Amino acid sequence: MPFVVQAACVNCKYGDCVDVCPVECFYEGDDMLYINPDECIDCTACEPVCPVSAIVPEDQATQEWIDKNANFAYDEDKRVSKKEDVTHGPNWDEATAGG
Repeated sequence: MPFVVQAACVNCKYGDCVDVCPVECFYEGDDMLYINPDECIDCTACEPVCPVSAIVPEDQATQEWIDKNANFAYDEDKRVSKKEDVTHGPNWDEATAGG
């Protein structure tokens, strides 16, 4: 069962999740990060490191966010594999990010 990025990521994009993902299944959209459900191996590494708790198992996500992640236009140009490659959103907060 893949993990799902939900509303708390919108306009933040902290990127901690990207650094810990062993299969690089995160992709960057204009306003949030997405997990490709076809690539996620359900390792749980990303869930605890998200500072805004935006990542949940699919069985705890709403259908709206399951669909949003599933229907994102996944493209290699949008794949992110390092936190420093993520463009933070306007609601990114240094205090929440841990400095």
